[in-house]
Amino acid sequence: MEETKQSYYLVVGLGSSGLSMARFLHSKGRKVVATDIDKSRTDAENILKKLGIVTQIGFHDQKTFNLAKAIVVSPGVPLDMTYLKTASQKGVPIVGELDIFSQYNATPVIAITGTNGKTTTTTLIKGMLNASGISTFTGGNIGTPLVEYLMAEQKADMVVAEISSFQLDLANNFKPDYALLLNVAEDHLDRYNGFEGYVESKWSIFKNQTSRDNAIINQTIDGFEIRVSKIASRVFSFSSQPDSKTIKKNGPVKDQVNDRVNARIFEGDILIQTKEGLQNIPTQTLTQLPGIHNRENIAAAALATLLAGGNLEGIIEGLENFKNLPHRMAFIREIKGISFYDDSKATNTDAVVRALESFKKDIILILGGREKGTDFSLLAPQIKKQTETRVKQIIAFGEARPHIQDVLGKICPVLQVESMEKAVKKSYKNACPGDVVLLSPACASFDMYENYGARGDDFISLVRELENG
Repeated sequence: MEETKQSYYLVVGLGSSGLSMARFLHSKGRKVVATDIDKSRTDAENILKKLGIVTQIGFHDQKTFNLAKAIVVSPGVPLDMTYLKTASQKGVPIVGELDIFSQYNATPVIAITGTNGKTTTTTLIKGMLNASGISTFTGGNIGTPLVEYLMAEQKADMVVAEISSFQLDLANNFKPDYALLLNVAEDHLDRYNGFEGYVESKWSIFKNQTSRDNAIINQTIDGFEIRVSKIASRVFSFSSQPDSKTIKKNGPVKDQVNDRVNARIFEGDILIQTKEGLQNIPTQTLTQLPGIHNRENIAAAALATLLAGGNLEGIIEGLENFKNLPHRMAFIREIKGISFYDDSKATNTDAVVRALESFKKDIILILGGREKGTDFSLLAPQIKKQTETRVKQIIAFGEARPHIQDVLGKICPVLQVESMEKAVKKSYKNACPGDVVLLSPACASFDMYENYGARGDDFISLVRELENG
C-alpha cells in the first residue's frame, strides 16, 4: 500500500539560503523538514532543532522526499539529483526560493542577473537609490537570502536583488518590477546541457513580466532584437558600442526600442536619455571602477535608478561614494614597480577578458582552479592581439593547469605550478618594473579553496609577504 503525502515542506540544502527558508516557512506556521547531505551542517541543524524542525543531516532519505507536500530546493543543489527526480515523478512539486519570496512579498523588486557584474551593479543601485532618498533592502545571490526581508520588522521602499541562473531555474512565478540582464557569456556549463540552456535560464528573468514592468538589457548581447521582441515588458537598453543608432552624442536622439530611457557609453561619459532630455554622467575619474565592463554596469544601474524613481543627483552621489568590492579587479599594491591586482571573482573566461581589457600590455596572468566546462581558447584574442602580445606569461595553477597549457601554450609562455604561493613567487620573480601581475583565474576555486574570497585573501596575504621580504 502506497503511503500518502504528508503536510511538511522539505527544504533541501542548508547553506544560508536553505537555513533562512526553513526558518521563514516555520514562522508562517508551516511544518518543515530540512535535509543536507553535508554532515558538517551541524550549526544549521542546532538552530533548526531549537525551533522544533526535524533535520536529516549527512544523508538523504528518498521516502522523506517522496512524501513531502512540496520540496524547496536551495540554489546550489543540482536539479538532476536522483532524489529530486524520483520525487517529481511521484508528483511532488519542486519549487525555488524566488517563488516562495514572491508569494509573500509586497515591495517593488529590482532584480539583477548576468554572467558578470551582478554584485557590482546591485551595490551601485543600492547606493544610487539611497542617495536619491529611496530606502532599500539588498539581498539574493549577493549574500542575504530574500526571505530574510520578509521576516524583518522594518520594510524598505525597494528590494534590490542579485539573482543567479540557479535561482532562476526554479522561478516559475517570480515577476520583478524591474529586471536587468547585464551580459551573457559561457559559464556553469557543468550544470547546464550546453550553453543554450544557460542562456535560456538568464533570459527567463523576463518571462513573467507584463507591460507594466521594465526590462533593462545590454543591447550587445547576441540575439538581442529577437529576444526583445518576445518580451511583454517595456524594454530599455544600454551599450558601450559607439556605432549604435540609439543615441548620438552630437545629434538627434532616437530610441529604436522605446522613447523613454536609454544609455550609451561614450569614452569617459555615459549619456542617458530621459523624459527631461539628455543627461550626462561623468565617469573618467572613477578609478575604483576600471574597465569598459564597469561603465556598462554603471549605465545599467543608472537606468534602473531613474526608472525606480531616483534622480541624477543620487546617481552621481552613489558613484562618488562607491567603494570597490573585494576580489573584483582590486588593486593590492605596487612592489618595486610591479602592480598586483586581485580579480579572484573572475570565475569564467568572459570575466577574464574584461579584466585583460583594462590593461594595455605587460601582464603576467595567474590562471587556473577547477573548470566548469571552460573554453580557455576564448582568452586567446585578448592574450595576443594581432602582432602585440598583451600577456607576457601565464602562470597556471590548480586542477586546470594541464588544460591551460594545452590550449594557450602555443600563443603564450605557460608555467605550471602546484600552489598559489608558487604562483605569486614565480610571477614576482619573472616580472619587470611596469608589469601587472593579475590574478584572474577563469575557474572555480573549489579544488583548493572554500570559495573565491578565500582564494583572493590568500593571494593578498602572499603579495604582502613579498613586500615584507
